Amino acid sequence: MRSRRLVWIAVGIVLCGLAIPWFLWGDGTVVAGLPLWLWWHVGWMVLASAVFWLFATRAWGIGIETDSTSAPTGGETDRRSVRSGGDQP
Repeated sequence: MRSRRLVWIAVGIVLCGLAIPWFLWGDGTVVAGLPLWLWWHVGWMVLASAVFWLFATRAWGIGIETDSTSAPTGGETDRRSVRSGGDQP
């Protein structure tokens, strides 16, 4: 569990580091009518969205939730209702 948390922390740091294209500052290259740095942001936003989707579906609660063996009564049922967006029967 700890190694998964460290991997997600590393992914977050890399993603934040790539948010600003420092290496494109001062570059006037235009692709398809838009500056290259703008295309960089479009690509970064697609990547960030995909990473967040993966995180939300696979690792949500890492470092916050306790082990599944110590879950309150209802265990998996409670987790499904939280993931689906609220209290559902």
